[in-house]
Amino acid sequence: MATTIVLASGSPFRRKMLEDAGLVFEAEKPEIDERAVEAAVEGSGVTPEDLALILAEAKALDISQNRPGALVIGTDQTLSLGDEVLHKPRDMEEARRRLLALSGKAHQLNSAVVLMRDGDVIWSHVGVARLTMRDLEPGFVGRHLSRVGDKALSSVGAYQIEGEGIQLFEKIEGDHFTIVGMPLLPLLAKLRELGALDG
Repeated sequence: MATTIVLASGSPFRRKMLEDAGLVFEAEKPEIDERAVEAAVEGSGVTPEDLALILAEAKALDISQNRPGALVIGTDQTLSLGDEVLHKPRDMEEARRRLLALSGKAHQLNSAVVLMRDGDVIWSHVGVARLTMRDLEPGFVGRHLSRVGDKALSSVGAYQIEGEGIQLFEKIEGDHFTIVGMPLLPLLAKLRELGALDG
């Protein structure tokens, strides 16, 4: 019998990545309060990479406990500037401040993926990418945000690297899929190893 694969995410980007890779899967949006999960580990010395993994596990668990036998993929991504973890901007003014704060600096995207069955983690991985923004003039940031609009509010960095956001960068080190939100190659390799994918 074929393994049921469930993506524990409401992200259209992550869904498209798996569809483009030829996976047959279902998608369910987990109902977790990410800020509450973060608050529970605050001050415990958790790294931004660990936090991405904790959030990915929480999402997978939320779906896995209601899907017996299914292989559930949980994912999350954190953006860290040094030791500080940044969240999605609430409005365009915060997006503007975010881009100016990242201007001329390197930040890190930490993309975690977890495979869970019946509430047990059977595999996890964190992909890391380092991105260096070029020096951005405040006027350019304003014009950029007026062009991209509310899309800027859908990612922690206030940019979509797969779109016009690529113009903000001078250097990118890391895997494209990790940057977009899921370390796809290690995930596909593990699914093949588990017999959930042909290969």
